[in-house]
Amino acid sequence: MQAVWYKAAIEGDVNEVNRLVSQGYDVDSRDRYGQTALMLSAVHGHKALVDVLLAQNAKLDVTAKYGLSALMLAILNRHIEIAYSLIKAGADTQLSGTGAPGFAGKTAVDLAKEAGLTDLVNKISRPQPDRPLS
Repeated sequence: MQAVWYKAAIEGDVNEVNRLVSQGYDVDSRDRYGQTALMLSAVHGHKALVDVLLAQNAKLDVTAKYGLSALMLAILNRHIEIAYSLIKAGADTQLSGTGAPGFAGKTAVDLAKEAGLTDLVNKISRPQPDRPLS
């Protein structure tokens, strides 16, 4: 991941991301930790940028360190509206974290329960009409 892309992702710079995408930049490129711009935007709470990346067909279920996805990172950082957007876009709620004891074997539901995010747990746990959960 080039520094300019990384900076735009962590700062939530929608204009810069749009400019880079128009120049052919890969929306799913990864930083040195394996995180994509979608993941970085989810961590930092940049909802507008998450929406732009979703519109650019960013991959939803990429995982990086500890097997965490953008959805899981949004939950861990209590960015609920971003989590809702990712779920609506079809993020896999059944992915399990790996490695670290705090994440190993835990899904988005587990992380939301631990954070006391009851409304989000209910949203994740209820099968969606267009994408049944297994």
